[in-house]
Amino acid sequence: MRLRYVENAHELIEAHDRLLSKPEQYKESWSTLFKTEGPLYVEFGAGKGSFIINTAEKITDANFLAFERNAKVVSKSLTKLDEVDHDNFYIVCADVTNLNDIFRPHSVDRIYLNFSDPWPKDRHAKRRLTHAGFLEKYKTILTEGGEVHFKTDNDDLFAFSVEEFKENGWTLIVETTDLHNSPYVEGNVMTEYEEKFSSQGKNINKLIAKC
Repeated sequence: MRLRYVENAHELIEAHDRLLSKPEQYKESWSTLFKTEGPLYVEFGAGKGSFIINTAEKITDANFLAFERNAKVVSKSLTKLDEVDHDNFYIVCADVTNLNDIFRPHSVDRIYLNFSDPWPKDRHAKRRLTHAGFLEKYKTILTEGGEVHFKTDNDDLFAFSVEEFKENGWTLIVETTDLHNSPYVEGNVMTEYEEKFSSQGKNINKLIAKC
């Protein structure tokens, strides 16, 4: 789907106190952004931010960062941001290719990957956010016992991801191909894609992996 042009998207992001665009400058000081101490949970590929906004409201003793590289998409979250009262989250408009430039080693407690681009062609496998190359990067920033929470509607991507985690030494503590009809659905926060796909009868896959 082609996104409509959003005039001055980057300027809108810079002007909002819940949006950030230069994460590298906070590498040594993410904790100073938040009013209370707590574990740091991050989402990569946040879209319009609904998941992180709603999750941060439910888990008030944690702090959240949601990364989305597309400024047009991020700017769509402005209306939502003006309607919330909690302040334990930020949405960051930036790419996460170089995670070590953004986070200190072992400083993140949880990573969320929600409905990531499946990159279905084999030659693009390295671009999948659950490819071994990314899993190694996650290990460098996650705390000991840190977790990756991954959800997708794409069955092939899920099967690929399960194998990647297992082959790279992760422990799977949750694995289901039908989240909404599983014991793990309690406390689940749906993304916009999840609401759309589940309403169409599509199964939702989920895993939680511990490093």
